[in-house]
Amino acid sequence: MEMGIELLDENNIRSLPSDERFLKCEQILKNETDESKRWDAVWLIGELAENKEPSDPMFQKVSDVLEWVLQNDTNGVVKHEACFQVAARNMRDKIPVLVNTALHNQSILAKHEAIESLGLMRAFEAESLIKKALDDPSTDVRETASFVLKRFDRLRNRGIYKPSDIL
Repeated sequence: MEMGIELLDENNIRSLPSDERFLKCEQILKNETDESKRWDAVWLIGELAENKEPSDPMFQKVSDVLEWVLQNDTNGVVKHEACFQVAARNMRDKIPVLVNTALHNQSILAKHEAIESLGLMRAFEAESLIKKALDDPSTDVRETASFVLKRFDRLRNRGIYKPSDIL
């Protein structure tokens, strides 16, 4: 891999056909107790949506599993990665899930990344909801909300977000 991303794929999941890879990652995400393996599975499943249109069935399946992670995983680092993948793939139908994570998650890390992801996606439609995070008890969450809102002011009317290759 490029850019020093250390992703363990000790089971050669990348070599599987897409449907098998999806099922293997989904199984890990829903059943594995080791959060480091779940984090890797979030990345590996996210790659399946890369360069796909939202109408592609695999894009939708990946999107739905990432939503499941945000709603059900117990680890903030895993949820952080799921937020990143949603933004990186511009999964706009998951904006409400990111907003829910930003405002109601127990993990400060997940809240921060959800807000940052909304900013990356230029989710202007969520701006009034992001403003609610300015009152979050966490300084980090408040700073992220302030940052994104300032960025929105600069980016407004500059076009829609188009994801690019991550690596």
